[in-house]
Parts: sequence; C-alpha cells; structure tokens
Amino acid sequence: MVQARLAAVRDRPVRILIYQDSWNGMSGTGRCDCAVEVSRDRSQWEAADAIVFHLPQLRTSGLPPRKRRGQVWVALCVESAVHYPLLASRAQLGGVFNLWMTYQRDADVWCPYFGPNTPAALASEPAEKREPVPAAAFISSAWDGSGRAALLAELMRHMPVDSYGALHRNRTIANDDGAPSKRRTIARYRFTLAFENAIDRDYVTEKFFDPLAAGSVPVYLGAPNAEAFAPGNDCFIDATHYPSPRALAEHLLALAADEAAYARYLRWKTEPLRPSFLAMVEEVRHSALCRLASLVGLTPARSA
Repeated sequence: MVQARLAAVRDRPVRILIYQDSWNGMSGTGRCDCAVEVSRDRSQWEAADAIVFHLPQLRTSGLPPRKRRGQVWVALCVESAVHYPLLASRAQLGGVFNLWMTYQRDADVWCPYFGPNTPAALASEPAEKREPVPAAAFISSAWDGSGRAALLAELMRHMPVDSYGALHRNRTIANDDGAPSKRRTIARYRFTLAFENAIDRDYVTEKFFDPLAAGSVPVYLGAPNAEAFAPGNDCFIDATHYPSPRALAEHLLALAADEAAYARYLRWKTEPLRPSFLAMVEEVRHSALCRLASLVGLTPARSA
C-alpha cells in the first residue's frame, strides 16, 4: 500500500509545496491516507521535500532561486501537449524536473480525467430523451488543435444541433449553475458532440466521460486511443470513422430514428464495466498527492 511504502522511507510527513497559488486542482478525488503536508507558501520553498510546478503558469510564476540538495521538483500539467509543448520535452527537461504529473499514461503520477467515483457515476440510468433535436454541443474555448470548430459548423449544416457553448450558440440554459447544468442538459439528448480541443494520445477528458455518465452517447473527436478508456463496449461513436461530416450526420440521424439501433449504444449501462477500465480506476484509487508523496519518499533527487 502507498501508506506502508511511505512509512518505510520517512519518519515524518512528506512536505509538498504547490508553487502556483491560483491553481487548486492538485488534490484530486482519490483517497489520501498517507503522511503528507501541503503548503502554498512560496517563502517555505527551502523546507519542501517536493515542489510542484503547474506548467501552464510557469511563465508568470517563475522558479525558486535554486533547487535545494535532495529536493524533488515536479512538473504538473493536465492540458494537452499540443497546447503546452513543454510536455513533449520531458527528456530534455529531466535535469530540471525529477517527476512528471500528467494525463499521459507513462507519467510518474498519472492524472486522468476520471477517478474512484467514476464507476458509480457511470452506473446511473439514462434519462428519457425528451429533446426533439438529436445532439447537443458545449464548445466555448477558442483552443482548437483538433478541427472541432469546422466539424461542428459542417455537422450543423447537415443535422439539427443544439449548441449551448460560445461556438455557434443557438440555445442557452436558464439558471445555469455550470457543470451540473451541463450534465442535466445533455442527459436529455441522444447524442453529445464530445470534441476535444486537441488530438493527443491519452488526452481523454470530461468531454468523453460526462455524456457517458449522463446516458447520452458521445460523438467523440479526440485521442486516437480513446477506445482504451471506454468503460464498456459500443458506448461511443468515433467521429473519425466517417468519411465526411455529412456521412456522420446521416448516421446519427438514422440512429435517432431507429430506437432499437440507438439502444445498442446504451446497452453497456446494463452490463459490468470493462475489467480494463476498472483496472485503470484502481490505479488512481489514491489521490495524486498521496501517490506523489510515495514517490518523493522513494525518488533520489538530483542536486541543482
């Protein structure tokens, strides 16, 4: 167990400094039962066993004056390497950062967009599809390394889509309370256009998992290995498997008109989750902080 491994190498809590005060996603949703002290006080940088640097904020926050001997520096980023090329330079930056915390499967501390509570969320029953329009879209960010803006525009030429995001908005949510409103809304639609902002291996975000939990079939554009993250068989539609947006639209419209054919994409909800997916969930049963603390206790740091 993480806690036992940590206790074997430390007689006090591991001290972790999160260097960027404005980023609050470090703790994750997993269990944390290890001995760890977390600080956001940069003035305490010398006392930290490990310092976590959020790469998207590195330009504005800078680095401490030096790396204390025996200290571990950790690079954290859950945004795609397409938008943050530093992630593609892990080998070259090995002299600066000892450990990497990313969405990439080969990271030292894996930080995927699901956690130990995801299986329970996926078990929810699909709601009645009350919307006459077959698909919903929530795309607002201007980041577009996937071609999703063009795909959405072309799909809307060939089929009805209710677009709630800033891109091609034609519907709004009354009393919008953020993510809960989004999940309640997409649950009413047969399909959700789940388009990532980048095409990048392992970069499978909440855009994929939210519709699955809500009981709406994701029409997915994103990671080429998304199938490896699927919790069940035939649970999503890969937009890249169609020769054109028009062909994809025709397929979605045909499914929307055929209840039996559409039901095949929700059958996974009545079956056990894939063992491969449950094995990945088990990997992140402990929080990212807890897993990091364990590695800090075991990892010899390079001196500056």
